[in-house]
Order: sequence, then structure tokens, then C-alpha cells
Amino acid sequence: MATSEDVARLAGVSRATVSRTLSGNAKVNDDTRRKVEAAAATLGYVPDIAAQSLSGGPSRTIAISFFADDKWALSQLTKPKHYFYLNVLRSIEAGAAVAGYDLLLPTRPHEAEASSQSYVRRLRARRVAGTIMVACPPGDIRIQALVEAKIPTVFIDAIATGPAATWVTSQNAEGAEAVTRHLIELGHRRIARITGTETDPSGGERLRGIRAAFAAAGIPEDPGLARQSDWSTEGAYQATNDLIEARPDLTAIVAESDMMAIGVLRALHEHGLRVPEDVSVTGFDDVDLSAYTLPSLTTVRQDTETMGAGAVRALLDLIDNPAGPLDLAPAPLRLPTELVVRDSTAAPRAD
Repeated sequence: MATSEDVARLAGVSRATVSRTLSGNAKVNDDTRRKVEAAAATLGYVPDIAAQSLSGGPSRTIAISFFADDKWALSQLTKPKHYFYLNVLRSIEAGAAVAGYDLLLPTRPHEAEASSQSYVRRLRARRVAGTIMVACPPGDIRIQALVEAKIPTVFIDAIATGPAATWVTSQNAEGAEAVTRHLIELGHRRIARITGTETDPSGGERLRGIRAAFAAAGIPEDPGLARQSDWSTEGAYQATNDLIEARPDLTAIVAESDMMAIGVLRALHEHGLRVPEDVSVTGFDDVDLSAYTLPSLTTVRQDTETMGAGAVRALLDLIDNPAGPLDLAPAPLRLPTELVVRDSTAAPRAD
């Protein structure tokens, strides 16, 4: 079995240089890195990451946490409202693997120790290099704790900055404005909206985009055409039933996520309303299911691959470049969205 000494001899460098290179140390120059990596590949050498950690070497572990609906994080992935984040998590996993990091899913603290400091202590006890927090709500106690502790952290769909923290999100307002403008350009004026939780950054931004499209077209907001859900398919289904009973004159529905739009489609079908002949429907996210609904869903595409990979890159930058004396917050990453027009939208029916 090859050793680091064998790799050093073949590459013509010291064992310390081999260790620094294969642990991801940013101070190793590109030429040396290529030599060491080539030698390791030739010999089939794989560094013992656990041994590096125990010996005080740099940590190769990233903690990942998501949501806050329940203390059992993985069970939340079964909920339709979180379906979008499956592809984001897949991209994070791939990015971490390429960089030579393992992912750790910390369990949430028990009620008796559910404090911000206990969460930080748990991370430090596990010697994590940094954390990625996915879709944590504004009131999550972990957010401020991580910022204050200066543990390198990237937030996805949550806005929090600090000397060792930044965030990644899509241009939600721009995307929502584009899809609403699409309906207006088709001729719709009685457009209903079903929004997610407005205190959530994504929900608030998408609502702002919808309103911007109305304002630009000179369409006054109609409170009777507004309903709030909880991002769930069931919630949007119930909201649509209510809308149909209260406002049968509506000609289009903007749902703030694709999984909500699926609930909208079901409710319209049960009421004998055709999409898009009677009512046009739009979503947001462009999850894979949106191309297979009947009819296929007009939506707004988020770049889940870049969102996850970008979060990993941003975190590695924070890890390799700790906060300096000025404690300046790194710039956030806001990713462009894309309008995807499919079969669920058309000009409104003639009155």
C-alpha cells in the first residue's frame, strides 16, 4: 500500500508538501499541486482524512443543516414543499466530494439544550470546517449563533451576513415579475396569486415581483384574488378551492412554487375547469415534475446546480480566507432565473 512518503519521493517534494496539497491547502502553487496529485493517482494513494483530523490537521468536514419544521431533518425531505431542495442538496454533495470534503448532518439539540450556544458547541466538538444552512427561516436560532461565532457559513435562501458568513439565492423578485408579466402580455387582468410564507425571504421577494408586474401594467391589486398558503401542495389546493368559490371570474393563478401549482391544477380539474382554456396556471422552481404535469407547467427555472455548487465554492473561500481585521462580509451570490413557457398558459377565454 502506497504511503505519503512514496508520493513525496515520486513527486520530488517533501512529505509535508504532500500533506498540505492533499488536504486542500490554498498556499500550495499549481505546479506542485499537479505533481503531487499525479503522483498520488499513479500510486493509488488516498490520504487518511480521519487521521489528519485526529492529529490536528485541517478539518475536511462540512456540516449541512436544513429547514426547521421538525428536529428530524431528513424526514422533512419527504414533504412536497421541500422537493425543490433535493437537487440543491445533490449539487452540494457533488461539490463537496470534488473538493475532498465529507458532509455531516448534525441532529438538532434536544429541547433541554436547545440554545444557540449549544448548537455552536456541537459543531466545534465535531471540528467542522464550515457549515451550509439550507432554507432556514429568519427566526432560526442557529443563524445568529453561527454569524456571531464566526464559523464559516453559507446560507441558501436565507439572508444573513457576517465576517465569516454569506448567502446564496435566486433572483426571486425578477423571476416572479417575469412570469406575471407573461400572463399580462397574454391578456390576463384578473390574476390570482397564491403565495408562500411572506416572512420567508423567497416568499417576500416573489410577492414583490408579482406586485411590480401589476404596477408596471397599471393593474390595481385586488385583495379578493390573493391567498396565502404554506408552500405545500395541500395548502395551495385548499386555497384554490376557496378562490374558485369566491372569485369564479379569475382567469389565471400565479403559484409561488411548482409543488403549489400541482395543488392548483388538481383543484381546477375537480371543479371542471380546463387549463389553460379556462384558467392559466404558473409555478416557480422548474422541478423535474413540472414538465410532466397535465398540462406541462409554465414556470420559472432556478439553477439548482449552480446554487449548490456556488454555496460550496463560497464556503471554501471563507474557509481558506478567514475574516480579516476589518471583518468585512463577503458578497452574496444572487443567481439569475429563467422563464420557461409550457402548456399551462394561454390567452384568457372570451367573456
